[in-house]
Amino acid sequence: MSPTLHITGDESADRLLADEPLALLIGMLLDQQIAIELAFKGPHRLSERLGGLDARAIALLDPEALEAAFREKPALHRFPAAMAKRTQALCEHLVDEYDGHVTQLWSEADDGRDVVRRLRSLPGFGPEKSKIFAALLAKRLGVTPTGWEAAAAPFSDDELRSVADLAEPGDLDRLREHRRAQKAAGTDKQGRPTG
Repeated sequence: MSPTLHITGDESADRLLADEPLALLIGMLLDQQIAIELAFKGPHRLSERLGGLDARAIALLDPEALEAAFREKPALHRFPAAMAKRTQALCEHLVDEYDGHVTQLWSEADDGRDVVRRLRSLPGFGPEKSKIFAALLAKRLGVTPTGWEAAAAPFSDDELRSVADLAEPGDLDRLREHRRAQKAAGTDKQGRPTG
């Protein structure tokens, strides 16, 4: 039985995120400049539009067809063309480096630091996004390689910081309130001063 995720508020979308690693990875990719729940609903909508999610199929898909799937109403992102390109680049990387098997990103890693390094090599994944995804894997899916806490810090702690900390319904509202308080205090999600 797969774990239960509470990210989107949509049972079907959350189930896909829990059951399909590519969906979770694409959701994380889309999680920028739009609301968390919309970003993570994107893979479910994309799956419906494409008839499933498969890294190899997306990598080989005509770029215009993929962009059209992203643009279809409701659009999957506020920047559908750019995110369609990033999603395709992500899938191409997964095919080239991991034969399309998303779980090899962490299942074949040496330790937590290697997981974060592998994530950072993905198109669209910078240092913070990579740490958050490593924390999401550990906290929500039980993927806890040696040293993951140090590699994903500060997102590995118990503070409500990111999508990795959404353990139950209502946590997204609590996360938003926490972020508003951080902004008012002049700090970012890692607790660093923003000014």
